[in-house]
Amino acid sequence: MDPVYGSGTLLLIAAAAVAVLLVLIIVLRMHAFVALVLVSLGTAVAAGIPVAEVPTVAIAAFGSTLGSVALLVGLGVMIGRLLEVTGGAQVLADTLVSRFGEKRAPLALGVAALLFGLPIFFDAGLVVFLPIIFSVAKRFGGSVLMYALPAAGAFAAMHAIVPPHPGPVTAATELDASIGLTLLVGVVVAVLAWIVGVYVVTTAWLGKVQVPVDDSVLTGGRAADTDNPPAFAHVLGILLLPLVLIGANTVLTTLRTNGTIAEDGGLVDALVFLGQTPVALLIALLVATYTLAIRRHSREEVETLLNDALGPICAIILITGAGGMFGGVLRYSGIGAALSESLADLGLPLVVSAFVIATILRVAQGSATVALTTTAGLLSAAVTEADPSSLQLVALVLAIAAGATVLSHVNDSGFWLVSRFFGMDVKTTLRTWTVLETTLGVSIFVLALGVWAVG
Repeated sequence: MDPVYGSGTLLLIAAAAVAVLLVLIIVLRMHAFVALVLVSLGTAVAAGIPVAEVPTVAIAAFGSTLGSVALLVGLGVMIGRLLEVTGGAQVLADTLVSRFGEKRAPLALGVAALLFGLPIFFDAGLVVFLPIIFSVAKRFGGSVLMYALPAAGAFAAMHAIVPPHPGPVTAATELDASIGLTLLVGVVVAVLAWIVGVYVVTTAWLGKVQVPVDDSVLTGGRAADTDNPPAFAHVLGILLLPLVLIGANTVLTTLRTNGTIAEDGGLVDALVFLGQTPVALLIALLVATYTLAIRRHSREEVETLLNDALGPICAIILITGAGGMFGGVLRYSGIGAALSESLADLGLPLVVSAFVIATILRVAQGSATVALTTTAGLLSAAVTEADPSSLQLVALVLAIAAGATVLSHVNDSGFWLVSRFFGMDVKTTLRTWTVLETTLGVSIFVLALGVWAVG
């Protein structure tokens, strides 16, 4: 809808909504799901959305978030439960630690997550990695964040700036940047930014924030099978299976898009279908069930394991959906359209404008992908007029992605996913995950400035 108020008023409404939400959750101890729904509805009314449309808008945003999250989390946590209870996660953890050493266990998790994060989206990758993170954390003790943040930050870095993830692909397309060059430069930038903005920050600071290991979301308190653990290759194969399927989907879709292969083709259609993230995770779950679990447990026990895996994630899914509802209401109120004119003409260098605009949009409405695509659209005319080089176009994509990464907070569904998976309250999540996303985003932006200067 068209904005009812000016950009200044809408920003004040958004800021007030965030403040009220924090008070409700932190001070009044209201359940996060209830508080998010309440504030979402109140924000919709305050922003001028017609009262009769408010439930429809809120439910649509809630459903849209659940559509992308619930399937992935549900299937992923079932895989995680099977890996944990059969001892597969412990085998992976032991192998990683033996290769890298105890002191470099966080580095091992981060490097593995960077590799897995190339084709897999943030939420899917994180949920598949949970059993490995918890196994390593339980083995060495201390705060779970020392092991969780390097992995989560790696998935966030790859998701933010490396094609085939939707945000950087859309931004590159909008700015007419080369997707191939964006991929090549983006991988290097993602790794460097992760080292500085995630790994160093975690080991020196954030990983020392004490958060106890609570893996009940996976095991429900049930001990792993240490008497008959699966082979490392078997467990690795289960984790690599969705990676290969999703990677094939990505490659084939890209080849179709650039015209290298024909649009029609039954085999390609089948491979693209199998590489859809929910389908790939479902296949991995079936393989784990019938090659890993059935050999160690009766069918009734496996059914109970999978059924029990879904119980603890109910709150996670609902809170994540409610976070998406809050962000969706802010977007529907027209905040992006209202800010367009005032933000697009800041008089700053193009690469700095890209970062600033994306940052403001990210903070205002929560979604990193929306911030990426909206900023790219706002800057497209100015980019055409400036006629930057191919490398500078990539730098602009990176700068936009950097702004869309920083300051993840309560209107971001990813914030709630990380918070609930690792058992953090809102205050602790703001002190850790929000800071980590900000240091990661700033690191990406600094590297983007370097790419801009070289280009």
